[in-house]
Amino acid sequence: MSRPIFDEARIHPAVRDKISAWGIDVVREVQDVIAAKPLVVVGMKMNPFPRKARRLLDAAGIPYTYLEYGSYLSGYRRRLPLKLWTGWQTFPMIFVRGVLIGGANDLQKLLQSGELARRLEETSGQA
Repeated sequence: MSRPIFDEARIHPAVRDKISAWGIDVVREVQDVIAAKPLVVVGMKMNPFPRKARRLLDAAGIPYTYLEYGSYLSGYRRRLPLKLWTGWQTFPMIFVRGVLIGGANDLQKLLQSGELARRLEETSGQA
């Protein structure tokens, strides 16, 4: 099942460039990092769930890259394109080998089941 995305053919040509360029800098920044790093946590200040994810990874001794975009008091406009791009509505957004695995609670389940370690090992030899 895929999520519905508004058909580009139904977007007037006069606004297509505006839509496609909005927030592209932050999306590309995250795309570049998740392409280069095996485990990436995208979060924000003041939110306990990115902190939970980082603590879980630290406790397990698993290295990760952390990207932070604002707080509850700032940065909403930089975070919104990430939510629209991924379809994930909350932070953190956790990527393993470029795959969005969800948030902190999803990470905890993958850690407990051993799936996170398998995902990191299975693809470690791939480019």
